[in-house]
Amino acid sequence: MTSDTLVATSAHRRTPVSWVRGGGLTTLVFALPMLVIFGVFSWAPIVKAVVMSFQKTNLIVTEWVGLENFQRVFADPVLPMAVRNTAYFALLALIFGYPVPLIAAVLMSEVRRAKGLFSALAYLPVVVPPVVAVLLWKFFYDPRPEGVFNTIIGYVGIPPQPWLQSATSAMPSLVLEATWAAAGGTVIIYLAALTSVPTELYDAAEVDGASVWGKIWHVTMPQLRGVLLITFILQIIGTAQVFLEPYLFTGGGPANATISVLLLVYRYAFQNSLGGNYGMATALSLMLAAFLAVMSLVYFRLTRSWSTS
Repeated sequence: MTSDTLVATSAHRRTPVSWVRGGGLTTLVFALPMLVIFGVFSWAPIVKAVVMSFQKTNLIVTEWVGLENFQRVFADPVLPMAVRNTAYFALLALIFGYPVPLIAAVLMSEVRRAKGLFSALAYLPVVVPPVVAVLLWKFFYDPRPEGVFNTIIGYVGIPPQPWLQSATSAMPSLVLEATWAAAGGTVIIYLAALTSVPTELYDAAEVDGASVWGKIWHVTMPQLRGVLLITFILQIIGTAQVFLEPYLFTGGGPANATISVLLLVYRYAFQNSLGGNYGMATALSLMLAAFLAVMSLVYFRLTRSWSTS
């Protein structure tokens, strides 16, 4: 190594003095409030949850129990039902709820007039408070013949449906409302992504004689591949944490047909007025978080080449 190289290396070597002179201390001072806020409101609850998962506690009386909370969660006969129902909800949401925003966005992108109006109408359900939306749809799901949905399907000769009162139809009913409530935000994301697709690609496809479906399949879909992969994993994570719909619509019924993992966490924590077992609740929460983290990591590794090719 020459003397010039040694001089250059020593000149570029970071020292505390050079870090301060380079503005590092100023940057840290400006970032410190955000780091403190993030630590207090994000990391501190996570650490507290990890600690509580090894305790038997109702926030008044605390006892260290080690892995007993995890063992009791695995031994709970309701857990398999909650996992199965959550997976069923996620599957239905992917089959019916995932294509709907994409189809709506593609159709709306072809509209030449009043596109802003259609975008506002698509996003309107997102603006409605979730509790209000659930209560409104609960009114629509009235199982009596004069109920809103039963009246509508009665016009085409379909008999009244029990909707939320049937173990068979309760979960699809929840998915229908959840799709209506959340699709608007995804539609806006797809509309924004569609604006980045070069029009020259559509012109070239049209010159080659491609139909509308051919242009969508061979031009639009490949150009949106990265966005589609992101929204796919986000939807899986969101549906795996479903709570509001089962809690407000059915309370997990009928016969635990709609109980989800997060609703089971809620039952562990607030199952009686004296305080539930927060240790079991946090243990199940950590298990769900770990599963989603591992699944997301595997998903991104498997789709890394797809999103860039």
